[in-house]
Amino acid sequence: MLMARKNLDWWCERGIVILVSAMLVFAPLAFGAVDMWAILVVQSVTVLVLLLWGARLWLSRRGKILWPPLAWVALVFIAYAVGRYLTADIEYVSRLELIQVLIFGFLFLALMNNLRGQEETEAVSYTMIGVGTFCACYAVVQILRHSNHVWNEVSPYLDRASGTYISPNNLANLLAMLLPLTLAFLLVGRLSVLTRIFLGYAAVAMAAGLAVTFSRGGYISAAAGIIFVLGILLFHGNHRLRALLLLLAMLIGGGVFVEGYLSRTYAYVHRVNNPDVTVTGVLDTSSRLQMWQAAIEMWEDHLWFGVGPDHYDYRFREYRPETIQSRPDRVHNDYLNLLADWGIVGGLIVFTGMGIFIFHLRKTWPHVRREENAFGTGQSNRFAFFLGGMGGLTALAVHSVVDFNLHIPANALVGVTLLALVASNVRFSTEQHWRRLRRPMKVVFTVMLGGVAFYLAAQVWRVGGETYWLARAARQPIFSTPLAEALGRAFKCEPNNSQTAYAIGECFRTQSLDGGENFGELASTAMEWYAAASKLNSHDGYNYLRTGMCLDWLNRQGESEKWFAQAEACDPNGYYMASNIGWHYVQVGDYANARQWFIRSLKLDNNNPIALNYYVICEHKLIEKASGKPVLPFSF
Repeated sequence: MLMARKNLDWWCERGIVILVSAMLVFAPLAFGAVDMWAILVVQSVTVLVLLLWGARLWLSRRGKILWPPLAWVALVFIAYAVGRYLTADIEYVSRLELIQVLIFGFLFLALMNNLRGQEETEAVSYTMIGVGTFCACYAVVQILRHSNHVWNEVSPYLDRASGTYISPNNLANLLAMLLPLTLAFLLVGRLSVLTRIFLGYAAVAMAAGLAVTFSRGGYISAAAGIIFVLGILLFHGNHRLRALLLLLAMLIGGGVFVEGYLSRTYAYVHRVNNPDVTVTGVLDTSSRLQMWQAAIEMWEDHLWFGVGPDHYDYRFREYRPETIQSRPDRVHNDYLNLLADWGIVGGLIVFTGMGIFIFHLRKTWPHVRREENAFGTGQSNRFAFFLGGMGGLTALAVHSVVDFNLHIPANALVGVTLLALVASNVRFSTEQHWRRLRRPMKVVFTVMLGGVAFYLAAQVWRVGGETYWLARAARQPIFSTPLAEALGRAFKCEPNNSQTAYAIGECFRTQSLDGGENFGELASTAMEWYAAASKLNSHDGYNYLRTGMCLDWLNRQGESEKWFAQAEACDPNGYYMASNIGWHYVQVGDYANARQWFIRSLKLDNNNPIALNYYVICEHKLIEKASGKPVLPFSF
């Protein structure tokens, strides 16, 4: 009986290793797992990991778990995320963010307790290095073929490689995390000749892949992680010579690379000489600073608890500077994003966790070094992972200043894996973080893991149905009845998604503009959907804008004014909002007021067709009114 339990426990442990490795392979190859279908796959695998961990709590004879202070920090942030979700303005968006907190929070706890052995650590490390090598090789091929295709998709970034990601910056962060780990194993690990050759090739391939991303943040973060590893090794007699030689080789190679390749590459030269505009025409450096300023203003207005989980993009229009007319998605600074979304409370929890992690690194360091010093050669796989993992986390911390890689599931997964496995080394410094689970505590942990697994599985079913119908809707003709029907099915699966409700309203409003016999009924139906959308997300001014436009179309201009005013309050610096408010004043015949709105819109974006065309109409109408003679052609 005991042997059967031991075997079953061993298989559960192997199952967790296999599932985690599968996620680490799948997520980077699936465009970084940024699409909902890919996140649902990661979420489903997480459910299986939690179930296997729950089984191991009862199968393991030791009945102990590793529970250092960092585990309490993770649990506290999860609890805070649940409470913040329950009080957030936009339920759907907050729930999706809560799901990711649950995924990565409980994966952190699961990895720390189930992948402690040296064999498991090495298996996961080589898996990550292998995936990073493949992604880097894919990127090099993209550059050589002058292709921006990623599998069956097209990346908008021309002349920059993104590997299996859409964004080159996200690939750069992955490689920046894995390069220090690869070099640490190469320099410090107890390896066979073949393994060392593979790691040497992997390091060269990842360096080349990083180079062709032309990501300045990626270069800096990778350099920080590598210098961290080599800097420590320079103070160790066993490794000083190799570290010094590698550092010199990298400095010389970097100089040759910059002088012989980067300085002659249009994409990089353009980015350096024009830091405010990328080769794709998207604002870069200055826009980041302005997005940071918007985040600071949000945080100041919602100091303690932030605007809400993942709310930054949805609240951005209220704080939008005049020069940014697109949706930013994220702050492009994970630290400011944390404060804007979660406030001081969330920031204190996370920064406290970072402090505890660094403190325990200092306590763990001598005990990890002990194994390295036990061998005459100074080679140790445990020390190699510990050092390389810290280097990878250093690169992630640096890159997070200028990007949002913690919100890219594939990169967050790699970061959480490194964090969990490095943090688990605290067990070598003291026994006080081991907790023996008596039966009552086993029941508590089992209920907690089972509850989280059940919730995540239920959300896979719910959001999965919505994702399926949204994908079906994307294949329908724009604003068509079949599109509205498919969106309706998606909304039935997920009735809290305001964007789906808005899209359905757009279908009916556009059909109403065709002027059929039932145009009034269609416009009224559209307004019902806009009302549903604004109830789910009161910060989206387009719901109010479209409601006002429907009222104008129904000749109810007296009722529409307040809706346009409410819309403008939600997006005071949006060119599209200004041009459509100008359109409203054209409908009521107030051309002087309309003209001012079109001037405002053109100031925000001087190349938008609505304002350009209607501004000409207003000019002619005002001249006609002043002169008493028609200016526009009779057929206009």
